[in-house]
Amino acid sequence: MKKDIHPKEYRPVIFVDNSIGAKFLISSTIPSKETEKWEDGKEYPVFHVEISSASHPFYTGNDKVMDAAGRVEKFKNRAAKGAKKN
Repeated sequence: MKKDIHPKEYRPVIFVDNSIGAKFLISSTIPSKETEKWEDGKEYPVFHVEISSASHPFYTGNDKVMDAAGRVEKFKNRAAKGAKKN
């Protein structure tokens, strides 16, 4: 590996997925004021994210199912009520 190619701030950071509480220890330069102990007993900076590979539907395979039929029926009912008023 080449020496001195990474920024000085490049260090391990704990990323916490707020949606499910999953934690990842990954090297990063992201700034953080908060710290937390990791499984190895060492303390690392912490950064909170809203979604990660542990909770994203693409990676988990859990897609959100849209109720298209219900939406269409609601639209038709609203359209019918609007047509009756005119």
